[in-house]
Amino acid sequence: MEIVLLGATGHVGTYLVPRLVELGHSVTAVSRGHREPYLPHGAWKQVRRISLDREALEAKQSFAKRILSLKPEIVIDLICFNPESARTLVEALKGVVRHYLVCGTIWVHGHSEVVPTTEAQARRPFGEYGIQKEAMERYLLEQAQLHDFPVTVLHPGHIVGCGWAPLNPAGNFNPRFFETLACGEELVLPNLGLETVHHVHADDVAAGFVAALSNWSVSVGESFHLVSPAAVTLRGFAERVSAWFGRKPQLRFMPWDQWKQTVSEQDAAFTWDHIAHSPNCSIEKAKRLLGYSPRYSSLQAVYESVRWLIDHGMLSINTKGDK
Repeated sequence: MEIVLLGATGHVGTYLVPRLVELGHSVTAVSRGHREPYLPHGAWKQVRRISLDREALEAKQSFAKRILSLKPEIVIDLICFNPESARTLVEALKGVVRHYLVCGTIWVHGHSEVVPTTEAQARRPFGEYGIQKEAMERYLLEQAQLHDFPVTVLHPGHIVGCGWAPLNPAGNFNPRFFETLACGEELVLPNLGLETVHHVHADDVAAGFVAALSNWSVSVGESFHLVSPAAVTLRGFAERVSAWFGRKPQLRFMPWDQWKQTVSEQDAAFTWDHIAHSPNCSIEKAKRLLGYSPRYSSLQAVYESVRWLIDHGMLSINTKGDK
């Protein structure tokens, strides 16, 4: 199949492109700049790479035409963030492509009611990112239902993997929180540390996209969660990270209004976004219909990310514990 992959050199694309090439697909990798994927792989030598600025071309109403000129049979869109962008492509791709696969987010759910949250539960997003992604998903699934447009929406959790800092036990992306635990120092967590986060390794997300592609008849017109088998609490997360470094966790808890004063404004904003959502999502639908079977638990995925940071001199600590 001729596959055009939008956002090809990002987190998921780094792992997805080699999977597609190894399956025998012809891949055109579209990205805004000339950044290399996070990890090298020989498969990239067989990929046609094109640089396109989606936002700039959409402003000129020419992005969809450029994608159409690549003559795709399948389009995988990892960088669609709102219904307007989706609508532009859908109108161009109707009657042309066999499958349009789009990356959503578990943020479409907003607050959880019953956990683990399933894809069937009501959408009540908050925050601009979740609101826009939910509107995008709603538009796309309406196109599938009303016009037989062959779309699948896949919702990852907190994506982690080699090459970037993972979401930490305080619910933000400051890697120094890992150093605090590794050194056996006290870590202060907001509230009681019982809010949840739900990671997924980027390669498991890539595997989910391939599974949806390979199971066209049951994936079209549907949305699926792509997360690890289980969410973790902030407290449990911190305790396990301490164990990686042979330390006993030194944890203290503080009410949110006090805790947010102890960190930077940016860290506080990220933490609030994550604990306000406290995602805990089910993968039963993806397992049943797509055969989705993530290789990594949340903690295994984070461990690999932290190990990469250490090996590349981005964290000054040594691991010696288990995963």
